[in-house]
Amino acid sequence: MKKVINVSLGGRPFTMNEDAYDRLTVYLSHFRSRLSVPEGQKTEVMEEIESRIGELFSQEVSGERVVTLEVVERVVGTLGMPDGSAENGSTYTSDSGKMPRKLYRDPDGKRIAGVCSGLALYLDVDVTLIRVFMLAALICGSAGFWIYVILWIAVPVAETPAQKCELRGLPATAENMSRFSTYNK
Repeated sequence: MKKVINVSLGGRPFTMNEDAYDRLTVYLSHFRSRLSVPEGQKTEVMEEIESRIGELFSQEVSGERVVTLEVVERVVGTLGMPDGSAENGSTYTSDSGKMPRKLYRDPDGKRIAGVCSGLALYLDVDVTLIRVFMLAALICGSAGFWIYVILWIAVPVAETPAQKCELRGLPATAENMSRFSTYNK
């Protein structure tokens, strides 16, 4: 018989085996110690990582199942460390596979609302090409204006580092999310 612990990660409740909880606690403390950001911003980064862990746990377990040590090990292996290494010090390559892209507006490269920048990242083309196309559509008639406005309304903004990874087709690992965290700005 194993002891279970109720925890909340990213606002999601989970029931974990005691050994899985201990392993996750060790991982989070190692992760926090390897973060190369000012102390005041570590809390924000840790909240984002806990939220991502909560998402991954939700995908791994369903219903009333308990989070086991094996699930925690898979999630830890997926996320890696912020410096791109695994916990044991070996190099962790997170950019090896491309993930499917998801369309968002890009707040980092925006001129007006980030529609053209988001489309460029989603389609993997130069943003200048998209902006010239939108400008030509605007000059040739009102269709360009309405297309832009509809996309502005319909396409959400990539606010979190995980969403910025999805926009670029990168796996949402700790290393990739650290590239887009707000402390980098």
